[in-house]
Amino acid sequence: MQNKDELINYWLKTAESDLKVAEHLFEKGDYYYCLFLGHLVLEKALKALYVKNVDINQPYKHNLPLLSRKAKLELTNDQLSLLEDVTEFNIEARYPDLKLKF
Repeated sequence: MQNKDELINYWLKTAESDLKVAEHLFEKGDYYYCLFLGHLVLEKALKALYVKNVDINQPYKHNLPLLSRKAKLELTNDQLSLLEDVTEFNIEARYPDLKLKF
């Protein structure tokens, strides 16, 4: 079992790796998958913050606004709105037959 620092490092290192791939996709004009990976980068960073601020047992959720609240972040309305938009895009990309609103 990983300790707190190892788990935070895991989430941040994998987020950094995913960000590199997202940047390559952006350079190639593959914006759809770039945004999909962008969500994953944000999700992993929020999980690292959750582990740091709250508990080692991070939630297994994809909802960025929920993760930010659980991580005890204080966000502006604009920041929260951006996380909602990114989450909605991600859910629609995963499940194109569903139309979910957050």
